[in-house]
Amino acid sequence: MKHGSASVLVLIVVLTGCSVPGRGDPGTLSTASSAAEDPTAPWDLTRADTSFDPTTIAVIGDVPYGVDQEESVNLLVDAINDDPEVQLTIHLGDIKDGKTECSDERLAAVSATFESFDDPLVYTPGDNEWADCHHARSGEFNPLERLTAVRGTFFADPGSPLGGRPAIVDYQTDLVENVRWFASRVVFATLHVVGSNNGMDPWSGLEHTVPTEDQTEEVHARTAAATQWVDETFDSAEQGDLDGVVLAMHADTWTPLPSSAEQAIVDRIAVRAAAFEGMVLILQGDSHEYIVDRPLDNVSVTRVVVHGESLPFEYLRLTINPTRRLFDWERVPVTGETPVQEETALR
Repeated sequence: MKHGSASVLVLIVVLTGCSVPGRGDPGTLSTASSAAEDPTAPWDLTRADTSFDPTTIAVIGDVPYGVDQEESVNLLVDAINDDPEVQLTIHLGDIKDGKTECSDERLAAVSATFESFDDPLVYTPGDNEWADCHHARSGEFNPLERLTAVRGTFFADPGSPLGGRPAIVDYQTDLVENVRWFASRVVFATLHVVGSNNGMDPWSGLEHTVPTEDQTEEVHARTAAATQWVDETFDSAEQGDLDGVVLAMHADTWTPLPSSAEQAIVDRIAVRAAAFEGMVLILQGDSHEYIVDRPLDNVSVTRVVVHGESLPFEYLRLTINPTRRLFDWERVPVTGETPVQEETALR
């Protein structure tokens, strides 16, 4: 249930917004609408949704980033909780900055923050919480040990997103953090793809100059799982005659080109998107600056990199509406000031 908070101002004055056209005509009741009839029941998102009712999602990443954001992250949580349109939040990874220790206490603190979201929160890991933890500033941890800790903290109950409202999503057996769900004639999937060359950068903080054998094995296995998840996600869209695919991951895979350990995943996305008749939206974080582009030679594929790291907080309000524009989004800045007047920008 949404609740008010007089101390939080959500400026619905759009910084920039974009749309991707959709197709179709009005149809049946959506999964979200039917689930809302019984707010105590888990929201089952595992079945292909062929309804035409819209769904709105908040997308964030690279947050909380540093002490200032850690101390005020409740402003962002309250703003999203107070947004009556938002039904689910996606976090694209990096739950700390590179200077914060990769401690169990930090993971627990973020887990508590995630649980304070009223609606389900789907999280895909970033590199700062595990792959980069070998650095001295991060505590000189073994990254694979930290990866185990991340999975134990955030994915102990596979197929159950975080947040206050219980929900059920599909998950990949070999990589439980890769999940998939359906809404508004679109299939969504997270892919555990991180920066630092998808985790292949040498652990220099542990005095390694080349990737270790265990490190290489982990990256290869995770990459293989991700490419398989891409295939299964597009398969489900095609089998359900859905209008779109949304792929969410941490890594900015075009900065300006995919790294060596990202290339196989990008190539698989490109091949499957080229054969898919619907629209594809790729959501990424990692580089902190808001970007909208078409990185593939395909007008049906759009990528959005969300803003992160710096204050003020903001979230991307993504609306999926098969009867108008399939993907429509706007940047919503968040401040802690008391509003004089709320303004809405219509496009």
